[in-house]
Amino acid sequence: MFEFSPKALELRERLLAFMDEHIYPNEATFRDELAAGPRWQPTRIVETLKAKAKAAGLWNLFLPESEYGAGLSNLDYAPLCEIMGRSFLAPEVFNCSAPDTGNMEVLVRYGTPEQKKQWLEPLLAGEIRSCFAMTEPDVASSDATNISARIERDGDTYVVNGRKWWTSGAGDPRCKLIIFMGKTNPEAPKHQQQSMLLIPMDTPGVRVVRMLDVFGYDDAPHGHAEVIFENVRVPASNLLLGKGGASRLPRGGLAPAAFTTACA
Repeated sequence: MFEFSPKALELRERLLAFMDEHIYPNEATFRDELAAGPRWQPTRIVETLKAKAKAAGLWNLFLPESEYGAGLSNLDYAPLCEIMGRSFLAPEVFNCSAPDTGNMEVLVRYGTPEQKKQWLEPLLAGEIRSCFAMTEPDVASSDATNISARIERDGDTYVVNGRKWWTSGAGDPRCKLIIFMGKTNPEAPKHQQQSMLLIPMDTPGVRVVRMLDVFGYDDAPHGHAEVIFENVRVPASNLLLGKGGASRLPRGGLAPAAFTTACA
């Protein structure tokens, strides 16, 4: 039988109280703000509630086995994640929403000190958002070994070309970072051909083509985008874990995030 830690149980009670006082009563406010537009801008109510959540100590509850998180195991986080999943507002309010959770876990475990300073710290503070570009329209890319987008070395830089879609978060004006999965070495064994690269959203050659609907909903202001990468050039130091390192990244960072997403 599972038993939660005293810390997790105490956080659970505080989280339930916050949901009753601040989250559920403001769902209609969020919908009203979104309807009044513009749709692709952050809402005032979510930003206000984020400040309240920080002040209440209900912030960055994920990140197990990390100095940056709340010090909870995945088991302890599970009941909190289930509670947050009861409202479409809650995950972002507590800075526990995908794809930022998975991207932050990747940066915590595999980022350099410089990358953590530039990207992880503002993500942890809720000052920016991020997206994860893996899925492609022309291949069955839920199996990442099928991806065809290319990451090619050119001197001290990598050049990226490819087409991605269902890139969650790319429509959010706060999105400043893309974690991009592409093929660096087509001649390597099947599971060592792919790598992950940090691409600033404003890099020349990154183009959001359109926002995609899911069951008729556009999920503004966050959304899911089709994105074209045309000769996008970034420093070689932006590659995570070297060439072929992507096979290790999903297990270390994105697998726990998938659990988070499923609950929230």
